[in-house]
Amino acid sequence: MPTGPTFRPAILAAREKLAEGRAKLRVQHDRGSPGIQVCARLTDLLDTVLLDLFHDALSLESQDIEPLITLVPHGGYGRRDVAPFSDVDLMLLHEQGSATGIQPFIRRFTQSIYDTGLDLGFSTRTPRQACTLALQDPTIFTSLVESRFLGGSVQLSTRFFNKFRKSARRHSTALISNIEAARQEERQQFGETVYLLRPNIKRSRGGLRDLQLIRWIGFARYGEAEYKSLERAAILHQEDHDRILDAREFLLRLRNELHFHAGKSQDQLDKEEQVRLAEKYHFPGDDSVLPVENFMREYIDHTNDVRYVTANLLSEAKQRVTLPSVVGQWFSHRVGNDFRVGTHHISATRQGLAKVCDNLEEILRLMDLSNRYNNRIDQPTWRAIRHSMISRPHIDVSPRAAELFLSLLSQPARLASLLRRLHELRALEKLVPAVAHARHLMQFNEYHKYTVDEHSIRAVEAATSFQNFNGPLGRAYAAIRDKRTLHLALLVHDLGKGFDEDHSEVGRRIAAETAAQLGLPKHETELLCFLVHKHLRMSHLAQRRNINDDVVVADFAFECGSLEALKMMYVLTCADLAAVGPDVLNSWKLDLITQLYERTSEHLAGESVTGSGGSHPQIRGEIRAMIDNEPNRQWWYAQIKALPRTYLADTPPETIIGQLRELQELPRDAARAWGRYLPERAAAEYTIGTHETITSGIFYKLTGALSSKGLKILSAEIHPLTDQLVLDRFFVNDLDYSGEPPPERIDEINRALVSALCDPHDTPPNFRRLWVGDAATADVDAVGHLPVQVRIDNSTSDQYTILDIFAHDQIGLLYTITKTMNVLGLSVHIAKIGTYLDQVVDVFYVTDHDGEKIVNDDRLAEIQQQIHTALAAPGP
Repeated sequence: MPTGPTFRPAILAAREKLAEGRAKLRVQHDRGSPGIQVCARLTDLLDTVLLDLFHDALSLESQDIEPLITLVPHGGYGRRDVAPFSDVDLMLLHEQGSATGIQPFIRRFTQSIYDTGLDLGFSTRTPRQACTLALQDPTIFTSLVESRFLGGSVQLSTRFFNKFRKSARRHSTALISNIEAARQEERQQFGETVYLLRPNIKRSRGGLRDLQLIRWIGFARYGEAEYKSLERAAILHQEDHDRILDAREFLLRLRNELHFHAGKSQDQLDKEEQVRLAEKYHFPGDDSVLPVENFMREYIDHTNDVRYVTANLLSEAKQRVTLPSVVGQWFSHRVGNDFRVGTHHISATRQGLAKVCDNLEEILRLMDLSNRYNNRIDQPTWRAIRHSMISRPHIDVSPRAAELFLSLLSQPARLASLLRRLHELRALEKLVPAVAHARHLMQFNEYHKYTVDEHSIRAVEAATSFQNFNGPLGRAYAAIRDKRTLHLALLVHDLGKGFDEDHSEVGRRIAAETAAQLGLPKHETELLCFLVHKHLRMSHLAQRRNINDDVVVADFAFECGSLEALKMMYVLTCADLAAVGPDVLNSWKLDLITQLYERTSEHLAGESVTGSGGSHPQIRGEIRAMIDNEPNRQWWYAQIKALPRTYLADTPPETIIGQLRELQELPRDAARAWGRYLPERAAAEYTIGTHETITSGIFYKLTGALSSKGLKILSAEIHPLTDQLVLDRFFVNDLDYSGEPPPERIDEINRALVSALCDPHDTPPNFRRLWVGDAATADVDAVGHLPVQVRIDNSTSDQYTILDIFAHDQIGLLYTITKTMNVLGLSVHIAKIGTYLDQVVDVFYVTDHDGEKIVNDDRLAEIQQQIHTALAAPGP
C-alpha cells in the first residue's frame, strides 16, 4: 500500500517534462551549444511547465480569476538567461482589492511548483506596490527591470510595465546612485578587481552581474535595457556592444558548465574547476605557461572588457548639467590649444583630440598634466584615445615620449591609476614591451592573489601609499630622491614570470631592455637591474636568515652598495609583499624587514639611522647597575653577558631581571614560562627558561605544545646561558583571538609549555585540526602538493649550518621536523617559520650536539635524506 504523497497528473507531467528537458539540455550543452541558447531553451522549458501548472490551478477555481492576475517572471528567469540550477523568480501581479479572493489559488499554484522540485522565489503584489517597493529597494528594482509577461491578464501587465518604466525615468538619478552603491557593496564582498585568481563569475567585478548592471543603468537612465537597443541609440558603441556579447556568451557557457558539473548552483571558479575547464575546452599550454593560465587569461580578457564598458556607461549616465559643472567651466583654463584643465577633470580640445589619438607623446603629455594637477581625464577623451590605440598595434617610442613617461613615473600622485589607464589603452606595453606578455598572466599558486600585471601596478600603488606612513618606511620613501627608478623597478620586477628561466634572471634582462628603450643613463640602468634582479633578496634574508648575524648584514650592505639603493630595496620589498594580497605585509614581516633595513643602514652610514634605543653594551650596563643589591653578583654578571642581542633589544630591563631572578632559584627538574602580547608586532611572545638537562628534545617538545594549542609559530630563538640554563623564545599568532589574548589564555599556554618539559612522554601531542573551507581544500588539491625540499646553506653563517625546508603545510609539520632533528642529534639555535598559504618555508640554524658547524658531506646528505623521508611520509 503506497505511503508517499500522491500528486495530481499535472504535477507528475511537469516533473517528467522538467527531467526530460534538462537531460536534453545537458546533452546540447556537452555538444557545444552556445551558452545563451541553452539558457533560452531552459527558460522556454520553465515557461511551458509553469504555464501548465498555472492553468491547472486555474481550472480548479470556482470563479474566473484570470483577468485579475498576471504571471511576471523577473531576475535571470525574466531575462531568459537562467542557469540550470538557479532559482525561479516569479511575481503574481493582481488587481487592487483582489488579494483575499485569490489566496486559495496562490496556495495551490505555489505548492504545485514546489512539488515539481523547482526552487521558487515568489511574491504577490499590485502594480502600485511593485513600483513603490522598486523605488525603495535597488535589489527589487533591478530584478523587475528584467520582468516580462508570461500568463494571465495582458492589460494588467501592460499597465504595470508602463507605470514602472515612467517611474524609473522620473527617479533615475536616485535609482542609479542606489544601484551603484549596492553593486559596490557586492563587489567588495566577492572581488573588487577583475584580476582575482578565484573569482565568482556572477558577482566578482566584470562578471555576469556587471553585464546586468549595463541593462539596469540603461533602463533607469534611457528607458532601454537591451544591449542592441542601447547600441542603436548610440549609448553603446558598436565595438563595446560586440565585446559584451562575446563576454556574455563566454560567461554563460562557463556558468552552465559549473552548474551541470556540480549538479547544483555553483558560481565560484575555484582552482580545481579552472584546471578541469582548461582541459575540457582544450586550452593549449607549454613549459612556461600552463593551460589553466591561458584559460584564466581569456576569462580576465572578457571580464576586463565588461568592467570597462560598465564603468564608462555608468559615468556617462551619472552626468548632469549641474551648478558645480557650470562653475567648473567658468574656472577652467586652457593649456596651449590642446587641453582644458577644470576643477576636477582635464580634457582634450577638438584640436587636441586629433593630436592625442595619433601620438604617444601627446597621450603622455596629457597623462603628465593629469598627474601634476591631480585631475582625472574625462570619459569622452579616454574613449577616443582607447579606440585609436587598440587599432594601432605598434607605436614608436620617441625620446620625448620616453622623457614624458619618466616624468610621470617621478610623481606619486595618482601614479598607479594612470599606469592602469595606460595599460587599458595598450599604451603601457608600447613603453615597456614586456607588459604585453604579462597582460592578464595568471600565477597559478596559493601565494599570489592577482595576475602579474595587476600585482605589478599594485606594487607601485603600495609604494606611493607609503608617503602617508609614519615610521621608518614612510621616512625611507620620502627620502628617496629619484623615485622614478623605484617606481619603474616595481612595475618591471615580476614581468619575467611565465618563462622557463628563473623570473629574476629574465627580469634583469627586461630591466636592461626597458632602460635602453627609455634612454636611462648607465648608473640608473645598473640600479634598476639590481633592484629587479634582487627584488626577493631582502624579504628572504629578513624572514629566513639571522639578521643579527653581522656577516649577513655586512654581505647585504655590500650588495646594496649605497644608502639610496638600500632605501629603494626596503620600499620595494615592502611594496612587493603588500601587493601580493590583503594582510601579507603584516606587522611581523614589516618589523623583521625594518630591523634588517636599520642594521644595514647603520653598517652603510656608520651610525644609527633611527636613533631609537640604546646599544647592547649600554643595556647590559643598565641591567648590571640595577642588580647591585643582588646576592651572587658574579652569577648575575655571567648571565647578563650571555644574554642574546635580540632578547636585550626586545625586553624591558625590569622584565629581564625578574626572569633571571626566577631562573636563579630554578630547580634542575623545573621550568618557567612567561607570556606577553606585543601589539607593535601583532604577535604573542612566550619565553621558557629551564636547564638543558631537564629532558632530551626540549625544542621539539615545546613546538609540539604550542602547535597542539592551535598557535601559529612565527619564529623561535634558542639561547644557552651559563650554568646549563637555556632561554627559548617563541613568537606566535594565536588563531583563536584576533587581537590580544586574555590573561587566562596566556596562563594556559604557559602551563602547557612547562608541562611539556616537566612531564615528558614519547606520545606525540594531539594537534588541533583548524577549520579550512571546502574551496581552499579544493584549491590545494588542484595545485598539488609542492615537493619537499631540504636545502643546506653553509656559506651564510660562520657558526651555524642553515637548513631551508620547503614543504606543504599540514598539521604537526613543525613538530615532525624538530623531532627528526633531535633524533639526528642536531641542536637548533634559531628557527624562522614562514607560511605562505599552503607552503611552509622553515629555516633552522643548527649545530651538532657539541656546538660545531656540520661540514661533513656524508653527514649533510644523511640529514637531508632523513628530514625528506619524514616529511614525505603520509600524515607526519
